[in-house]
Amino acid sequence: MNWQEISGNWVILPHNPIGIIHFLGGAFVGSAPHVTYRLLLEYLAAKGFIVIATSFVNTLDHITIAKQVLLNFERALVRLEDRSIIGKGYLPIYGVGHSMGCKLHLLIGSLFSVNRAGNILISFNNYAASDAIPLVEQLNSTLEIEFIPTPQETNKLVQENYNVRRNLLVKFSNDTIDQSTTLREILDKRFPGMVTAQTLQGSHLTPIGQDVSWKPGREFNPLDAIGQWFKQEVYRDLNKLKSTMILWLNPISELEM
Repeated sequence: MNWQEISGNWVILPHNPIGIIHFLGGAFVGSAPHVTYRLLLEYLAAKGFIVIATSFVNTLDHITIAKQVLLNFERALVRLEDRSIIGKGYLPIYGVGHSMGCKLHLLIGSLFSVNRAGNILISFNNYAASDAIPLVEQLNSTLEIEFIPTPQETNKLVQENYNVRRNLLVKFSNDTIDQSTTLREILDKRFPGMVTAQTLQGSHLTPIGQDVSWKPGREFNPLDAIGQWFKQEVYRDLNKLKSTMILWLNPISELEM
């Protein structure tokens, strides 16, 4: 698919779109989402969603990052409207975040007035800087180094102000840093009956699935069989994530398959 850079975002434009996805990736892979999350995002575009993946560089000030990625996203929307790519008809907007991208979407939904049909939050974590950044604990203990907002402040903001009612939380069975359970408790209290939670096979890195090239020789041999099996195993967990997301985004898609 053809990616294009628009106002600090990487964008895919399918024909006859049915919705818009604002994607935010993890702390250190979110700077090039069109590369690190390519398979996942191109799948969503193939299903009819305009994908606007906003690049960002991680700092301690997550509120400023949230404000900037929202601004860049909205600038992209204006550009698309000016080019008549997005018409006057309503297209639902969904936030999709992985890891730190989840926190940014939660901050956007808590601090700013946004219109979202729902958010998909994958592998959410909300650790303190000392836990998330290994070098912090090795620095002078007199220095106060912490994310803005802190984990406790983030939870309080979501509890009191988060305005996106419909949410899908995805965690993976082999993800030791996931904190989706705590988030689900918070969201269930704020929007009873509106939260869907799924636990899938995989790890924290499952959404960052990459192409595994395997070209069999002229004659199929046992090594080729091993290569194809490995490729299927690599894609299996990512494919399950894809199908879970699209079924939540577009329930009638199951009927169309």
